Amino acid sequence: MHGKFAWNELMTDNIPKAKDFYARTLGWTFDAFQVPDSEYWIAKTPDGAAVAGIMSLPPDDPEAQPGWLGYIQVDNVDQRIQAVTAAGGQLLQDPFDIPGVGRIAIIADPSGSVIGWMTPPVPQA
Repeated sequence: MHGKFAWNELMTDNIPKAKDFYARTLGWTFDAFQVPDSEYWIAKTPDGAAVAGIMSLPPDDPEAQPGWLGYIQVDNVDQRIQAVTAAGGQLLQDPFDIPGVGRIAIIADPSGSVIGWMTPPVPQA
């Protein structure tokens, strides 16, 4: 659904500690998810709904800080990013595809707040 938060990701310097914290406080469980060159976990609610991803901070970015990043679903990320700079924002990462997940761009709004915009894949008939 266009304009709705669709996903959240936590980047952390201590995945085991983060998993333990959210398991103990929210009852989340975690499933490993294969991504190239990184450790990634899918967090699930007690009823089994996937709600977030947890990953390590990027090793090639010494200035990266732990934190959450939200993703808003948009109808067409390639078209939507064309309005970002005109509206006072900044395109931080060009759109890229994650198979089975969708097409994603990372932007900053005029205040500098970072958010991901994501278009899910089109179901194949």
